[in-house]
Amino acid sequence: MRTLVHMGYGLLAAAIAAEVAGTTAMKYSEGFTRLWPSVITVAGYLLAFGLLAQTLKTLSMGTAYAIWAGIGTAAVAAIGVLFMGETGSPVKLAGIALVIAGVVVLNLGGAH
Repeated sequence: MRTLVHMGYGLLAAAIAAEVAGTTAMKYSEGFTRLWPSVITVAGYLLAFGLLAQTLKTLSMGTAYAIWAGIGTAAVAAIGVLFMGETGSPVKLAGIALVIAGVVVLNLGGAH
């Protein structure tokens, strides 16, 4: 059972990466007017949801979705600040830290 849970977290990590890639590509798609960023967006989201569905075989839905959404949100916000010139105000950075802290608390509380 423990191996299945570890595999679930691996699939969840891949789902998060695919969602972050899709969201990042969406920024470059310019409202879906550029072909390749648009294709990467659609592929990223299809892969993300497919992997999330597989994750739900071994992890609870609430926890898996919270981790997926929380880490994905924090990662996209960090990418915006680090690579896309978005402002990294103390309030924004505190919000990202709180999202990550929430995911940690979920896991410490018996996420699986």
